[in-house]
Amino acid sequence: MRLTPIALSMALALATMATAGHGQRPDDQIDARSLALLQQGQAQTSASQYGEAIDSLESALAVDPRNRQAYVALARVAQAQKLPGKATRLYGEALKLEPNDLGALAGQGEALVQRGAVERAKRNLERIKSLCNNACPQATTLAAVIAKGPPPEVVTARAAPTVPPTTTKN
Repeated sequence: MRLTPIALSMALALATMATAGHGQRPDDQIDARSLALLQQGQAQTSASQYGEAIDSLESALAVDPRNRQAYVALARVAQAQKLPGKATRLYGEALKLEPNDLGALAGQGEALVQRGAVERAKRNLERIKSLCNNACPQATTLAAVIAKGPPPEVVTARAAPTVPPTTTKN
């Protein structure tokens, strides 16, 4: 009986602390060092210093793996290096942290088109349209990329079947 008020007050304090942590957006809690490394990586990407940008962005993720924008920036570097498969995977990591990130959805759709997976890119476009109430720039950009289609080298590679040469034994 004497411990009931103490137990109730402790339970109330724990419940209050737990809800305060869940009330914040994940991006509000990103380590400042990670954000500084992200900015450094973005500047290096703008200067086409991709190796240095990758180092900075991976360091940003090592400091704080919840830095969704670092995943997006790494994916953009991968796209600039013509690595759409890697870009798709990195956008997927960003989408695990925030499934409704319009920028990551559009970027992943662009990478999918680069890779030749136009149908999957169209699914991303539909998802973006369902998240936007009005016309949003991400949907417009992705629709234009889908309309343009995959790069010619991807189309050529998919059109030419690879048939192994036949050997005859005597």
